[in-house]
Amino acid sequence: MSSQRENRRTAKQHKKATPTQRQDREGAAKNEAKITRPSRFQLTDFLPTTKKEVELRGWDQLDIILFSGDAYIDHPAFGATVIGRTLEAAGYKVAIVPQPDWHGDFRDFKKLGRPRLYFGISPGAMDSMVNKYTANRRLRSDDAYSPDGRPNLRPEYPSIVYSNILRQLYPDVPIVLGGIEASLRRLTHYDYWKDCVRKCILCDAHADMIIYGMGEKQVVSIAQELENGANIKDLKHIPQTVYLCKESEIPDGIKENDIVLHSHESCLHNKKYQAENFKHIEEESNKKHAQRILQAVDNVYAVVNPPYPTMTTEEVDAAYDLPYTREPHPKYRGKTIPAYEMIKHSVNIHRGCFGGCSFCTISAHQGKFISCRSKESILKEVKQVIQMPDFKGYLSDLGGPSANMYGMAGKNQKACEHCKRPSCVNPEICPNLETDHTKLLEIYHAVDELPGIKKSFIGSGVRYDLLLHKSKDEKSNEAARQYTRELITRHVSGRLKVAPEHTSDRVLGLMRKPSFQQFYAFKKIFDRINREENMRQQIIPYFISSHPGCQEEDMAELAVLTKDLDFHLEQVQDFTPTPMTVSTEAWYTGYDPYTLEPIFSAKTPKEKLAQRQFFFWYKPETRRDIERELHRIGRSDLIAKLYDNVPKRHPRAVYDPKAIGSTPDIPNKKRKGREEKPTDNRRKSANQNGKQPKSYNPNFSGNHRRRQK
Repeated sequence: MSSQRENRRTAKQHKKATPTQRQDREGAAKNEAKITRPSRFQLTDFLPTTKKEVELRGWDQLDIILFSGDAYIDHPAFGATVIGRTLEAAGYKVAIVPQPDWHGDFRDFKKLGRPRLYFGISPGAMDSMVNKYTANRRLRSDDAYSPDGRPNLRPEYPSIVYSNILRQLYPDVPIVLGGIEASLRRLTHYDYWKDCVRKCILCDAHADMIIYGMGEKQVVSIAQELENGANIKDLKHIPQTVYLCKESEIPDGIKENDIVLHSHESCLHNKKYQAENFKHIEEESNKKHAQRILQAVDNVYAVVNPPYPTMTTEEVDAAYDLPYTREPHPKYRGKTIPAYEMIKHSVNIHRGCFGGCSFCTISAHQGKFISCRSKESILKEVKQVIQMPDFKGYLSDLGGPSANMYGMAGKNQKACEHCKRPSCVNPEICPNLETDHTKLLEIYHAVDELPGIKKSFIGSGVRYDLLLHKSKDEKSNEAARQYTRELITRHVSGRLKVAPEHTSDRVLGLMRKPSFQQFYAFKKIFDRINREENMRQQIIPYFISSHPGCQEEDMAELAVLTKDLDFHLEQVQDFTPTPMTVSTEAWYTGYDPYTLEPIFSAKTPKEKLAQRQFFFWYKPETRRDIERELHRIGRSDLIAKLYDNVPKRHPRAVYDPKAIGSTPDIPNKKRKGREEKPTDNRRKSANQNGKQPKSYNPNFSGNHRRRQK
């Protein structure tokens, strides 16, 4: 049950608009999205959601009933739907109850009655607490996975709430938890929103089993076992599942090669134990042949079975080739579901990510090794998108967890079978990794040749370290160069998003991200290709503040460097501790899980603000506080670099003074010297002509409403 993150950006640049004009534009777009179009499908083409829909299929009883914290969208980007369709394909009678009301008489939990085999629970495509709260623990005003973005249609921790209600109503029916929430809470974990260490979620949910990671194989195996008369308590052999049992009931007992973690109770009193535990959890999650993990909690053991082997192309194809309508259920007709609007014209081409970024949960949930779809399966789905009534020829994304990892794997698979590195690209790209972009280029070319496709955009994040990597194979190097040019010239919708995350190499090392020098090198290539093609495209960088190990000084230097690059940053984010990441464990425990060395983290609102304010150095209201903070930390030398006209130099790296990232070169425009700012000259010239300067930086207030996350 995959978490699809986030996050597509628009392609066009807009002239400066008044608030009223912007509101009119936004209102028109919203109304357009709400136009009710006749569905191409009948009600029976969807998984049933009500008793009436079950009866329309002629069913007397359901085999499995799924409860989801998201609205029901019959699309392969939504985990509960994938699971439902997978079980349907295996011959089971399945229904889904989206966003049940957990208040009052629990009628939504009763309306479909008792399933013959089991209940399945998914909290939704996002972690419920990330969905409901900001990084500062403030309640969000909307929910992208609900009709019209309505908030409060799901509780906190739906896995726990839904499960306890079902256990109360149907005490003898098995309950299986899946999705990212349960997956990342399968063992003792730190909960940022409650500010405490919590035990395996099974203890609070009173469910029978957790499916962690991608769940297609497990749900069918569980159904088959129960169909054959097995008791849910006896299903202790299914890979990639978690259960609770007494020590005497552990299959084959505690074996020598089992990894026995520090107990939950020990972790409550010793943060270093919690840090030590996580190293083993992450390593076993990223191994081809993992070991069983056990942790004592409440006088029983949480047992984590090793995962299934990486899904084959045939298996991934099967998951995407199911009969999805690719539409929200008809019950939402006339309503807009923001998350669906973002992805409805996109196609996912692979699963997994070997980046191993320390703050990211993708590899923890989808796995480190890449599972690719076949070209045939991808083209089949693209053709389905083309047939959608509102499709106008533009694919919003042809990507995956990382856009350019398709087709990449270890050259020597035997070496991969013994590897337990969490990242294949950090601290350096593994020499065994095949970085050839040829297969991905073939996919792009095949898609773009289809009738009905005007342009395919790459909305997913791009790993520029893979593009810059110098392989011993010149064919791979040439493919990387070709991919880079085609990406920039054919697949960018005006803006290309990348995630350098920081400028300090020390902090980037803790994040498992490449040096900022690589971002600069990639940006030079981006600008050069834009000049050669006479294009005016932008690069949108993402940065994180308050990450473990980051100090105020690091953020001050980030401000200087991004100023030198002519970025007025607004696409920024405070670090949010989420379960099952290296960064979260370091943030909570104060130790690096791999070295057990102490590590500083900004935790209080005052400490976080002291770092975040440097993103917005260009705002007049922040200058006094920034200067005060720079004096306090002994870096008053940076004041002149932020606020005075001094040569743009940094002591640790020398950058081209050309303002990159926001203002492309104007042909035949000569620059006069290193200290001169071309953007300032252009603005001055425009003002002298009585015209308003036109900025091509999407973060300038003249183009877009400023938004601070």
